[in-house]
Amino acid sequence: GITVPHIADPAPGLGPIGALAAGFGFAAGAGCDRLLLIGCDQPFLPADLLPRLAAAIAGAGAALPARGGQVEPLAGLWQVDEPALAAYIAGGGRSLHGFAQAQGHVTADWPAEGADPFANINTPADLAAANRRLTPGL
Repeated sequence: GITVPHIADPAPGLGPIGALAAGFGFAAGAGCDRLLLIGCDQPFLPADLLPRLAAAIAGAGAALPARGGQVEPLAGLWQVDEPALAAYIAGGGRSLHGFAQAQGHVTADWPAEGADPFANINTPADLAAANRRLTPGL
């Protein structure tokens, strides 16, 4: 079987920026210079997410998908930069989008029409919508 490591956030209560910090630490320890961060509540991510972000990143601090002008930092490819992220968090930074802006991010665009591939599930209504999407006719 596949073994998936469980990596705790470096400090509780940081939200998604804490997940990025944990991921950066793991990636750096594994000798990786990039990290794909995706939300566990995003079940419809496009199959071509990673290759499109990898093609877009070229020297930027992050490549984030955008759809209809809306940037999605929870499905991004990041250059691993632990010192910059640690300084951002120490200064009170908690926003993935804010860190992406500070690092100089680029976007890869997805079509605005059709179902949102970056939709996440945060509420019972979101879950019901996802179930309808997975099972037409519900």
